[in-house]
Amino acid sequence: MLLVVLIVAAAFIILLGQYFILLQKDKINQETIKLYQHNDKILTFTKLFVKDVLKADGEVPLSQVLILESAARDINSKPIYDEWQKFVKAKSQLEAQIEVKNLLEMLVDRINY
Repeated sequence: MLLVVLIVAAAFIILLGQYFILLQKDKINQETIKLYQHNDKILTFTKLFVKDVLKADGEVPLSQVLILESAARDINSKPIYDEWQKFVKAKSQLEAQIEVKNLLEMLVDRINY
């Protein structure tokens, strides 16, 4: 009888240990998913910015600016959004060029791996 109790207790301890290992792996997986989602949002905004702003032949239509604005907000990073706002509110072409460089540098720096 004592042997059965010891075997059941040992099995319980082993299963409990495996459960906690699985919980830890799940937490790591959830963090990895969040990281990929964050990076995807940054890359989505960056692709839109390059395609619609840097490669634009003329003035960017307001509808596209609003899409970019939404993508910048979706990143959920105040520094990136603030840098986007600096670019949008640039008073001169020289100021806009400086802010483009700052924004692109910040976007690249914020990609996590």
